[in-house]
Amino acid sequence: MKFAVITVSDRAANGTYADKSGPAIVAVLKSHFPEAQIEVEVVPDGVESVLGALARHTAADWILTTGGTGPSPRDQTPEATMRWCDRTIPGLAEYLRTQSLAQTPFAVFSRGVAGMHGAQFVVNFPGSLDAAIMHAQLLVPLVEHGTAMARGTGHTDHPGNNN
Repeated sequence: MKFAVITVSDRAANGTYADKSGPAIVAVLKSHFPEAQIEVEVVPDGVESVLGALARHTAADWILTTGGTGPSPRDQTPEATMRWCDRTIPGLAEYLRTQSLAQTPFAVFSRGVAGMHGAQFVVNFPGSLDAAIMHAQLLVPLVEHGTAMARGTGHTDHPGNNN
């Protein structure tokens, strides 16, 4: 399993503050997938910078972005993700947003999306530390099944499937 965690933040990219959300996501992934390869990157906000980062991680099964999903003018992560992806996975983004809404009404401002580029999943997480951790924890039980589906290995190997 290969992951890429991309933090999208002007301030983290220019060194104004240390990225905390990206390392927190990595910690969650490592605790559940100790053998996984995880690449990390921090880029500034903007469509072109996010597209560039996505293009640098084509070997990843899952690209998880954190940041750039809000309504501010520089928040362009969803736009870049939609340009990169061939297909959308709206249920995944809706699931994460719904779970966030149970914690804070401010989750209504998250514009994060989820989609696929070939067999690769791309999922946008909010930039806040607590939301990034929560989204990573919510994603963990879905990763293996999603990866198997993307690779075309079927559904029968997963608990809860009677097909």
